[in-house]
Amino acid sequence: MMKTHTMRLAMTALWLALGGEAAAAEIPFDQAQYTHEVAAGKPVVVYLHADWCPTCRAQKPIVDRLSKEPEFSNVTIFVADFDKETALEKSLGASHQSTFVVFRQGHEVTRSTGQTSESAIRGVLEKAL
Repeated sequence: MMKTHTMRLAMTALWLALGGEAAAAEIPFDQAQYTHEVAAGKPVVVYLHADWCPTCRAQKPIVDRLSKEPEFSNVTIFVADFDKETALEKSLGASHQSTFVVFRQGHEVTRSTGQTSESAIRGVLEKAL
């Protein structure tokens, strides 16, 4: 796992060096990486997503689009499978899919469930900055 993370960082650095634009990291949930980034005070969003959820299907392209904007280049968006990450849901006190839990400077600053407008989702992600 550490090798994969190191490789991902190296590929991102290479891409940026070759002129790529910075983009938020939208990645599958990883407990160790999540714990490390929150403890380090980095901007983190946990997105509890389920493929079967119509609200999540409406949110996903918006999150994908926003995560590519330079404004969110330092935000890590962990996409957590609602059906599999039950320990995470319990630790966050989250009981619904389509939920965003936002951390800034090591603390939860907001959460939102069921938002499907781009402006509302943008507002939630901005709380991480």
